[in-house]
Amino acid sequence: MFDQVPQPLRYAEALLQRFAGLARAADAERLLGGLVEAAAQLASCELSQLYLLDATHTRLTLSAEWQDGLLQPRERDSLPSDYDGEQLLQFCLCQNQVLSLHELDRSLHQTGFLPDAAQPWRSLLCLPLLDEHRRVSGLLLCASQLSRDLQGFAGSLGQLGAFVIAQLHLLQRLRAPSGEKPLANPPTPCASGYGLIGDSPRMRGVYQLIGKVLHNPVSVLLTGETGTGKELVARAIHDCGLRRSQAFVVQNCASLPENLLESELFGYRKGAFTGAERDRKGLFDAADGGTLFLDEIGDMPLALQAKLLRVLQEGEVRPLGSTATHKVDVRIVAATHRDLRALVEEGRFREDLFYRLSHFPIELPPLRERDQDILRLARHFADQASAFLQRETCRWADATLEQLAGYAFPGNVRELKGLVERAVLLCEGGELLPEHFNLRQDDDNVDNTLNLRERLERVERNLLLDCLRKNRGNQSQAARELGLPRRTLLYRMDRLSISPADV
Repeated sequence: MFDQVPQPLRYAEALLQRFAGLARAADAERLLGGLVEAAAQLASCELSQLYLLDATHTRLTLSAEWQDGLLQPRERDSLPSDYDGEQLLQFCLCQNQVLSLHELDRSLHQTGFLPDAAQPWRSLLCLPLLDEHRRVSGLLLCASQLSRDLQGFAGSLGQLGAFVIAQLHLLQRLRAPSGEKPLANPPTPCASGYGLIGDSPRMRGVYQLIGKVLHNPVSVLLTGETGTGKELVARAIHDCGLRRSQAFVVQNCASLPENLLESELFGYRKGAFTGAERDRKGLFDAADGGTLFLDEIGDMPLALQAKLLRVLQEGEVRPLGSTATHKVDVRIVAATHRDLRALVEEGRFREDLFYRLSHFPIELPPLRERDQDILRLARHFADQASAFLQRETCRWADATLEQLAGYAFPGNVRELKGLVERAVLLCEGGELLPEHFNLRQDDDNVDNTLNLRERLERVERNLLLDCLRKNRGNQSQAARELGLPRRTLLYRMDRLSISPADV
């Protein structure tokens, strides 16, 4: 670690002193400020910056900066997750590699993230910082106005930065509100993180999986019943990931016959078939650098499946009527409501394509398995519909909420959205009533594994959660609105396993 450092013994002693000093930091501001100060002074650089990723990996924030011997007061500026225009930061963060430039050329390298200085910045060291789970949490950057090789400091500064990240997480757990158990991993944010709505355990699992692939180019297979929101998840993966500044292209594989689908995806050359009067690029070219969402992939014809497999394996596309292939950089997100494994056994889906697509599957739960999200989604759709119709926000009758909470929604979120929008159109008195909803109570929609008490408890749990969330977790206000003593509300919350974290 110290082979390329001048005076390694003295450097090691100074490094140990920095470790000891940072271990005594009592708050996050001193900890992060101490890191940039230590990095600048250990590497003898005029500038040191610390960038941290948020919990969803969608924002990169400049959290501390040391320049010319002073800790710089800064607003919390941040960059989106594609870091568009900052290729040096993007390379270091997304490739998880140390970047060392001893001849920084502004005509070749974009350095907008570096502050103005009297002398130009000549050399740069940028290294990713790993947390205790070996995940990239941010970047530590040093810059000098002299042409120097800073690579030798990467190992020791990386260890120092990882120590600070661990200390930061420890401080955050110690500062958690009293009565809450410290968490080994912070909970995955929901609606505010990926534009999706829902806080049920099944949806939290989906958010966690989305976070794993935002900065990973692996193909994703979305499965689940129709109406569960597969296209919304695909768009969330694109909008919160590295390709957000590029195109997001959607194609339903069941909407076109085989010949038209092939030309739509791969494009064609002039004269490839009757009516091909000019060259036309396909959707793979249109999505180059971005994301192509292939909905209903289970309905793709077998012949096209072979061509899609080549795109996934080689990144090559050959248009119709052409003898040459060309490279494309496209992320594939596929979706289906079918059982692809069963289709493989029936010989209707290629086995090699199935295994290629299913590297990272994400199963979206049906709405009946995330019943505590039903009322939140219903309120969201009602507010949207009211705003579109330029009406006042509709009130909800208690009987309506109870009816929705007990309905199975075989059409999932799409059915709920349609029902709510229709109800808002029918509503004239400003209050949504049960008669505004056309809920069909089929025997098939009733979960026969639940007895009467379990069904009533599920409805009661959903109503209590909805009231608590509407009052932002204030139990006293929720109890008054429900007409219950606060002690009774707490008893029912405990009986129904409702914790503050669920609100």
